[in-house]
Amino acid sequence: MGTEDKKRKAGSKTKALKATAKTHGTAEVKLPKEIWDLMLYVAGQTPKSLTAFANLKKICEKHLEGKYRLEVIDLLKNPQLARGDQILAIPTLVRKLPEPIKKIIGDLSNMERVLVGLDLRPAD
Repeated sequence: MGTEDKKRKAGSKTKALKATAKTHGTAEVKLPKEIWDLMLYVAGQTPKSLTAFANLKKICEKHLEGKYRLEVIDLLKNPQLARGDQILAIPTLVRKLPEPIKKIIGDLSNMERVLVGLDLRPAD
């Protein structure tokens, strides 16, 4: 099935959900959740890497509950993977989806900065 066919099929599901909601008189339409695709690049289990992981888990559980996919990439085991996302420092968080791609470097301890960087909270 091609990309266009998938989009058409997804669009028809959305229309069917809206139509069902109208027929049953419900006001709320539950559409499929947007999945956040996150990659955390680390180098072994250093204190900064462990802190970044712990902070990211807290953020995801609080703000993206059930809507995220997290992959931790250890560059000590797979250094070639750094090239694909142009990783220059570690730890680095890369948000692949939703687009645009975003990168945040550090241990993610500044919660406000991370939320703004991920577009989970608007900048003041």
